[in-house]
Parts: sequence; structure tokens; C-alpha cells
Amino acid sequence: MKRLVFAALLMLSLEAFAQDFGQDRTITIWDNSSAPHSNGVTAQEKNENDVITLVTQTQLYIYEADKEKATGQSIVVIPGGGYHCVCIEYEGYKMAKWLSSQGITCGVLKYRLPNGHREVPLEDAIEAMRTMRKMSKELNIDPAKVGIMGFSAGGHLAASASNFAPIDERPDFAILFYPVITGDPATGHRPSLDHLLGHTATDYDRAMYSLDTRVTKNTPPTLLLLSDYDVIVPPAGSALYYAALKKHGIEASMRIYPGGFHGWSMHLDFPYLEDWQAAVMDWLKKRNND
Repeated sequence: MKRLVFAALLMLSLEAFAQDFGQDRTITIWDNSSAPHSNGVTAQEKNENDVITLVTQTQLYIYEADKEKATGQSIVVIPGGGYHCVCIEYEGYKMAKWLSSQGITCGVLKYRLPNGHREVPLEDAIEAMRTMRKMSKELNIDPAKVGIMGFSAGGHLAASASNFAPIDERPDFAILFYPVITGDPATGHRPSLDHLLGHTATDYDRAMYSLDTRVTKNTPPTLLLLSDYDVIVPPAGSALYYAALKKHGIEASMRIYPGGFHGWSMHLDFPYLEDWQAAVMDWLKKRNND
């Protein structure tokens, strides 16, 4: 009984000191002691200018849809950071605030970083989708319209969930911004895969996590948003993913903007900000009507 009381008090304490990103609520999913696998990190989490490292506790920051515009759709938002950190500002809460203002409920995922334990981020992403679906009545969302959105390495994680999660637990749709897709240094991002798989990863490991080779008929409809000027994660990797989606008859759309930079997301100086926002909302509206 004392252990149960202590655990309850500890959880309340963790919730009380949850980071404030303007979210409506914070949901603690689990930590290294309660998750199926640990990432082996024992140091204290750090947040420097909304760049989070050493994550050991998985949390969802919920941004509820504007009630007058609510579509019933929801999205698990996965920031990037090369599987080394979680860039939670432009690719997290700022994105979620905009989406919620458009009627989309969002859960920004602060996921545990792999530290060479490749299974850890994926189990966090899958559990985040389960959590959103379990809370569908409370959040006033449709459990059959839970999508996923990822940026850079977060895009790799979102695409991993699209292809590796149990079929009945996959996202209903995916939106990928300048995602890491392949393990090929020419079309991917070597540091991201090193952080995910470990520096001793083999060519076979990299091939297994080259997601253009993992697409099947069960991969969800996907929107890809890219910049031709991206020198960090070449858009050619996403082109391979798009081709694989079409090969398997998956509804997909891809936009490659003729300017910009890696990591543009909600940056006001990205010249195609209004264009991509309109493209996302048009695509989501179509998904909602299907």
C-alpha cells in the first residue's frame, strides 16, 4: 500500500512540474522504469531553449481543437532533432497551436531518445497513438481519424510507425516534413541513423530502417512536404518513399518547394509558409471526407 501511495504522489508531482508549452493538458505515458524497454539514460533531462535532451519520460502535450472548427481529426506531432534531441518549439507546440486553431486536436510527443536502443522511440510513438484513441471521447475526436506528423528524424519515426506498428494500430494518415527516410548517406542523414541504431550498425540494419523499402499496402495515406534547397536531408529520399507508396497503391501527395532550408516548419521567413499550410489543410479536409 505504501508503494502505491508513493507512486501516486510521484506521478502527481511529475504532472505538477510538467513543462509549460501552452498546452491544455499534459499526459505522462511512461518512463524508463515502466516502458517495455529503457533507453539506458540515467542523467537528468535538460531543456535548453526548447531543445530537450536526455529524455527518460514520455509525455504528450495536448492542444485541443478550436471547438467551433473541430473536425474530429487528431494528430500525434513528432518533432525532429536527429534522434539526439527533441526540437519542441517550431516542430512541436507552435505547429500544434496552429493546427488546433484550424480544428485539429494535437498531441505533441516528447519521446525518449534511442541512445542506440532502436525500439524505444517507436514504442513511444505507438503508445502515443493508443493514448489518443483511448481518450477519443474525452478529447472529442474520432478514433478512426488519428494521424501522425513528423519532422526530419521525427519524420523517420512517424514513417516507422506507419510501417512497423501493428496494422490495426497504425496512424490513419501521415504528414511528413523533410523526413529522414533512407540509411543511404547520399539520400538520408547518417547522424540520425547512427543515433537510432548505434555507430556499429551494419548495412543490413540501415537497409531495414530505410523506410522506402518497408512500404506495403497497409501503409497509410501520406503527404510529403520538402525543400529543394535542403542540404541536410536531401529530398531524394522522400521521392523514393513517394514512389514506393504509389507502387503499392497508397494515396500520396508530395510538394517540393523551390527554396527554403532544412527545418523550416513554422518559421515565418520560409517563403512558402502560407502555401504549405493551405496544402496541409486541403489534404486533411480530403482525408476527413474519405
